[in-house]
Amino acid sequence: MKIIEVITDEGHVDTIIGIAEQFNVTDYWYYQPQHGDRHVVRMLVANELIQTVLDTTQKTISATEGSRVVVIPVEATVPRVEKRGSSNSSSKNTTSREELYQSIERNARIDQNYILLVLLSTIVAAVGMLEDNIAVVIGAMVIAPLLGPNIALAFGTVLGDGKLVLRAFTALLIGITIALLTSFIISLIYPLDEFSKELSARTVVGISSVVMALASGAAAALSMTTGLSTVLVGVMVAVAILPPTAALGLMLGYQQYFLAFGSFILLAVNIVCINLSANIVFIFKGINPRTSGEKRKAKKSALVYLFIWLMLLVTLLIVLLKLKLYLIGA
Repeated sequence: MKIIEVITDEGHVDTIIGIAEQFNVTDYWYYQPQHGDRHVVRMLVANELIQTVLDTTQKTISATEGSRVVVIPVEATVPRVEKRGSSNSSSKNTTSREELYQSIERNARIDQNYILLVLLSTIVAAVGMLEDNIAVVIGAMVIAPLLGPNIALAFGTVLGDGKLVLRAFTALLIGITIALLTSFIISLIYPLDEFSKELSARTVVGISSVVMALASGAAAALSMTTGLSTVLVGVMVAVAILPPTAALGLMLGYQQYFLAFGSFILLAVNIVCINLSANIVFIFKGINPRTSGEKRKAKKSALVYLFIWLMLLVTLLIVLLKLKLYLIGA
């Protein structure tokens, strides 16, 4: 449940109240601040109605200069609001498009914290794999900030938002580059006589890797649209991306190019699968822009990127099959 606060001129107050009554929101009230000529209407709205009420309200006041809509989370109300048995909204989400955008865009920014967290998590993951300590590797996943760029990439493609796609891809590329360089440097100062099981496991790709990456991407998108905690899902995504990247850098440093190729394939498969499944979930959950023109653009973008991810996955699986046949023949 959330409060939708509409700040607009007096001429739109009756219209906003009409929207509240039309969608039978839980409660609404309005007032005029002491200073200025704008009025404030607040609506207490159930989660399943959030997107519908927001879209209708935006359409109403979009041409009015100085108007604004603010979404305020509600922890609890007294008396308690009973859940209604039916709703006239077809929304499949408990988080609005606007809230999703704000959260996802913020987590895909390249700043000092992002760079430091990637650097530190790579160091921890690399040392954990070299020491064959799975607990340390899992610890690295907790602090790795790689959920944001991947989800932003999928979200941007579904909305047809080229700027968000570019920012997300740049953040992901920078994160992977930092992880590669860091692990490569670690390999130069950390002598190793025998590869550990944890490190060797990140040079092999199997069907389980594909399934895990698909599940991680789907769970990440689902957790975002339903407002559930993304902490554990972020660990799942980090597990699929950070260890293979660190293993790739380590193997390149140790001049084990064949094993490095295995890590590269694993990393590529995981990235493709995460974005593919996240795209599918966002589409299934009905994530799209508000206007019809933007919807047409977004639909075309989503289909194009889905085709690209599918073709990349098929290509990688063919390469993986040929690699396995080569190993069997050798």
